[in-house]
Parts: sequence; C-alpha cells; structure tokens
Amino acid sequence: MWIGSTLAGLGGQLTIVTVMLHVFDLTGSTFAVSMVAFAGLAPMILAGLYGGMLADAFDRRTVALVAAVVTFASTAALAALTWSHLETIWWLYALSIVISAANSVGMATRTAIVPRLLPRDLLAAASALNGITLGLMVMVGPALAGILVATTGYGWTYTLDVVLMLAMFLGLWTLPALRPEGPIVRPGLESLVDGWRFLKRAGNIRMQYLLDIIAMTFGQPLALFPALGTVLLGGGAVTTGALTAAVAAGTFLSSLFSGRVVRYRWHGRGIQRAIRAYGAAILAFGLVLLAGTALPGATEAEPHLALIALACTALAASGAADNISSIYRNTMMQASVPDGIRGRLQGIFIVVVAGGPRVGALYAGTLATLTALWCPPLLGGLIVIVLVALLARRHPRFAAYDAENPEP
Repeated sequence: MWIGSTLAGLGGQLTIVTVMLHVFDLTGSTFAVSMVAFAGLAPMILAGLYGGMLADAFDRRTVALVAAVVTFASTAALAALTWSHLETIWWLYALSIVISAANSVGMATRTAIVPRLLPRDLLAAASALNGITLGLMVMVGPALAGILVATTGYGWTYTLDVVLMLAMFLGLWTLPALRPEGPIVRPGLESLVDGWRFLKRAGNIRMQYLLDIIAMTFGQPLALFPALGTVLLGGGAVTTGALTAAVAAGTFLSSLFSGRVVRYRWHGRGIQRAIRAYGAAILAFGLVLLAGTALPGATEAEPHLALIALACTALAASGAADNISSIYRNTMMQASVPDGIRGRLQGIFIVVVAGGPRVGALYAGTLATLTALWCPPLLGGLIVIVLVALLARRHPRFAAYDAENPEP
C-alpha cells in the first residue's frame, strides 16, 4: 500500500503542477492559476470530513477503492480531453476539484487502515515512511512535471499520471474486508457531532492540533518564495525552486535517518521539541533575509549565492523538524484513538493540515506587504517558540504522553 501510495502521490504532484501550467497556457492569468488551489480547498475539506465518516461506517477497503477509482477516472478524463483537444479551463477546474476531494477521502481512509495492518510498535516507522513519500513527491513531482510538459506536452504528462495512478490499487486490492470496530454511527451530522464530542475529551489529540495550527500559521513562509527570488536573494524562479526543494529535502532526510526518532516513546514531548526547533529554523531563515537587506541588490543573473545556501539550510532544518513532529502526531492519532472513530479524527486532521498553511500564507503575505520580506519569518518563528513554551506549561499532561501507554 505504501509503494502504491508513493507512486500515485508522485503522479498526483505531476497532475497538480501540469494543471496549473495548462491553465496559465489557456488564460495567461496568474489569478486563474491561483484559483485552481482555491477552488479545491472547500471540497477537499468537506470530502475529508465526510470521508472520515464513511471510513467509520463502512468497510474501509471498499471506501478506499471507490476513492481510488474516482481519482483514476478523473485523471484519465483529463488525459482524454487533452488528447482530443476538447479541454477548457472549466473542465480543468472541475476535474481538479473532483481529484482533490477523492484524494481527501482516500487519505483519511488509508490512514485509518494502517493501525489494522501493523502492530503498534511499528506505527512510528510507518509514519516515517510516509515522510519519505512526501519528500519525494515535493522534490521530484513539480520538477518532473515542468520537464515533461516542456518536452512532451500536456497529453503525455497526464497519461503518465494515469499509469502511475494504477499503482494506487496495489495494496488496496489485496486487503481483507476492514469493517470499523466498535459502535457504528451513520454518516451525517450525528456522526460529526460524535467525533467532535470525542475530540473535546481527547486533550492530547486536541493539543497536537493546536500546536500544528500555530506552527503552520506563523511559520509558513512559502508565499514569500517567489518575491525572494526576484527582489531580495536573486536568482528568479531557480531560487524559488531551490527554496521549495530545501524544505522537501529536510523532510526526506529526516525520515530516511529516523531510526532513533521512531524509538523515542515520549511523543508529546517530542512534538513540543520538534515544533520549537521548527520555530527556531524559521527564525534563522528570517535572520538570513534580514542580513540580505544590508547587501547590494541581487538580480536574476547575479544572485546572493551564500545567502541562498544559508536560507536553504534553514528551510531544510524546518522541513526536518516539521516531519519529526508529523511522525509523532500521526503515531499518536493512530495508536490512541479507538478504531471506530479513527476515520473521523483523520478527517478533522486533514482540515487542520489543509487550512493551516493557507492561513499561514495569508499571514506571511499580508505582513510582508505592510513591513518587509524578512519580518514574517523572523517574527513568526519567535511567536511559534513562545506559544509552544506557554502551552507546554499550561498542559503538562501532553508532555507526559507515553507511546507505550497511549491515551487520547
């Protein structure tokens, strides 16, 4: 299932970037490109919540397979429309929304399946494997999409994704029936309220959601990368790509060498320390940008290479710290939440993961417009460190969370 998810996820990244390039080619508008992500946000959140309810009410193998079929069919439709020259911007929007929603359902369901396949002492290692997947997807997917579109065109790129999407069925097809354990609540408002009631009682799970929202709101500088390549660091789109890849490289490497990380049993303490380290890395990134303001102006042809290297190092550290936090958070979710409600909690988690970075982009973009490019990461990193320290003092039970005796 992991191999299939990795190959399909790589294909998914191909399609995301290819659709954006395709929309820009059809319209010449960056606003139209930005609407691809915005239009899919609400359906992705709603599908994640509803998908979690489906995963807690029906056979999870069946739910995951149906979501995979919808994703595969929608991607195949993109390829078919492109080859027949019938694609329009509205078709691209509509199919992107369907793919985003189906992926949310599939993600919530597959994550809820994992604790039924592995013993509890291997859940952290499984989360580390997912970090490798994420790192590969973000590092390789966008670059490969750009190369394929430039050399072969949109049709062949979508077709490659269709082939990669076949891998999604690898693990799912051979699974046994996986009915949720415990009382089953029919999907709907009652099921959602039942999940919310559980979350109100689950202090450790609620705390990790809060910490993740803080980190993503105040420590997410991705919205600044295009301007940094143009205005401050120089190097243009190459610098933007390098900064993005640095975060993914940190994620990948921290998962690859995560042996000691996954054996650490105090997951609450590990989350707090990892998010403090994340804040410190973002703060360091802000300091690098502040130093850049004292140097002569950079251009696309003459970038500040030393500053770019330092910025990439800080961002790689932030990616590594965020991934270590993610390993512990995922393991805590899978080990401490009862099977019958795990899908709904995973659906809520998708809302946090999807919404946090977008709020963070709003924070960074607004503050940078009002002040300077170095201000959002420098101030945001400091806010993350301070808020995590304050919450740690107010909620000592979270730091005492023991993976060998998991309690939600």
